[in-house]
Order: sequence, then structure tokens, then C-alpha cells
Amino acid sequence: MADTRQTVPRGRHAPPLEVRLGVQRRRLLRAAGAVFARCGYAEASAEAISREAGMSKATFYEHFANKEVCILALFDDASREVLHRMNEAAGGEEPETYEERVRQGTHAFLETLAEHPEAAQTLLVEIIGAGPRAVERRDAILEGFAKWIYDDNAKQAPRYGKPLFCSRDDAFAVIGAIVELVSRQLRTGEPKHLIDLEPIIGRVLLGTLSMSSK
Repeated sequence: MADTRQTVPRGRHAPPLEVRLGVQRRRLLRAAGAVFARCGYAEASAEAISREAGMSKATFYEHFANKEVCILALFDDASREVLHRMNEAAGGEEPETYEERVRQGTHAFLETLAEHPEAAQTLLVEIIGAGPRAVERRDAILEGFAKWIYDDNAKQAPRYGKPLFCSRDDAFAVIGAIVELVSRQLRTGEPKHLIDLEPIIGRVLLGTLSMSSK
């Protein structure tokens, strides 16, 4: 998710091969995110991604066997970044209330997506049309997000005297609702900003937990 304009010196002062390849890969992934978001996965091509990155199609194929492998790599990078930011939020200063803890995690999630809208489009929308392997990868990361909020709830909620999820399926249901809310915003622009979903997501998560105590 680095800037596609990043370049490396050539000639005598060029960095090691692995550094150059890393820069190329990041440029191609950023370009792929832009192309997938603008054209959709079905209409995207290796040629279009290469052109967006200002690189040759041969260079694209040095890094990715095809556009499916490329979108899976972009998906994995975006997933890791989101989880990293959520872990950072969870490991920060201890909030006074559980509601504030939920707000911090939600804010980190939405802020990360808002900072990388093209990667977010790939992560939550375009990946669905990229074939069975992509759908499996998407299912796995949604399970990962559900596990994250389930485990965080199990660890932190008792400290605040708050209820636990009834089951992992309840946590997955919350993630499913969040993904649909964010996907709709990315597709339609409603509400106007991703961060506007923060209070809605908070109500969904806390509302599900409130039912757990009944």
C-alpha cells in the first residue's frame, strides 16, 4: 500500500536486488488496487496494472503469475494492515469504559480503510469476483476478524463488568454486518464518509452484547 511513485536509484549506486524487487512489488500492488477499484476485477488486466505502475508487463509477470495471484497478494497486505492497526488500538492507553474501547477499535478499523480506499475496495468488494481461492481467502480473514473481536471481548469485557459474546457465531454476525455496511459505503458513497459508520458499528456490536446478558 506504498506510493506508486516510489523509485530506486539505478546504476552503480543501485540498492540490492531484493530492495528493488520489493519496491517494484509495492508499486504494482498499489497500481493494482487503483485498477481494481476503477475497472472492477473482471475488466482489470496485467497490462492495465503495469501501465498504472509505469512498468512493463514483463515486470508484472516477474512478481505475479496472473491478476488472481496479484489480487490475493493485495488482499493479504490489506488484511495485515487492518489487523495491525486494530492491535495497535487495542494495545494503547487503557480507556475508562468498554464503550470507549469499542469506539477506539472501530475508529482504527475505519480510519485504516479510509486512508487506503482502493485497497479497501479490493479487500471487501472486488475480491468476491476473483474466483474460489479468493472467496476462501475472504472467508478466512472474516473468521480472523471475528476471532479478534471475540477474543478481545473475552479478555477485556469482564474487567469492565460487561457481557461476553454468546458464541463465536455472534462475533461473526457482527463482522458480517460491519463488512456489509463498509462495502455499501465503498460502492455507493452512503454515508458520505467511512468514519460516519463509527456510531452505527458501535451500536451493532454493543447491542449484540447487550442481548447476551438476557
